[in-house]
Amino acid sequence: MRPRFLLDEDMDPEVRVQLQKKQPEIEVVVIGDPGVPPKSTPDPIILEWIEHNSYILVTNNRRTMPGHFGNHLKTGGQVPGILIFRKKYVIRPILEMLEMIWAASDAEEYRNKIEYLPL
Repeated sequence: MRPRFLLDEDMDPEVRVQLQKKQPEIEVVVIGDPGVPPKSTPDPIILEWIEHNSYILVTNNRRTMPGHFGNHLKTGGQVPGILIFRKKYVIRPILEMLEMIWAASDAEEYRNKIEYLPL
């Protein structure tokens, strides 16, 4: 199964727009979209949502998300994966990395992992 992505509300919304222009088949939703957690949802609830809906979280939250991720796993939770980008990162490399991950990876490769990007 190819990865599906949930963009954190702090990610530039242009990421989804440009990614879907390049690869319309990529499934990308954003916090606040219908059917996903609303804006300002606490991290632990986002982790529960991605667990139950099989989306990899794409975020730039290096401050609190890793701790919540660790707590989620300690309590028996699972996550499809978390991709954490730098806050001050331009869109083009993010698009290229997400497109590459989508095209060349199986969603299971990221299960219960955090990847800090760029590598």
